[in-house]
Amino acid sequence: MKSISEILNHRALKPDKRNSYEFQAYGNMLAEELGDIKHRALYIKLAKSEPRNLLEMAREYVKGAEKAHTKGRLFMWKLTELKKELKQQDK
Repeated sequence: MKSISEILNHRALKPDKRNSYEFQAYGNMLAEELGDIKHRALYIKLAKSEPRNLLEMAREYVKGAEKAHTKGRLFMWKLTELKKELKQQDK
């Protein structure tokens, strides 16, 4: 029988081989949360190039819309809308 510490050490979080940087981990998390693993690279690119607050706002919007069939599409739409609003405020 193993001790609890041995079990916990064995189950310790192993670093994901796909994530060398924080933005990669965030992009992968977004893809999994939105159920759009097929477009994982897109979410990693967005995590690298877009402001994080816009991504978080779009993510929270999608979390609130439980009846959405394609969460990835809804996320991209909301992100575009948020970018338009930001551009309008800057003018």
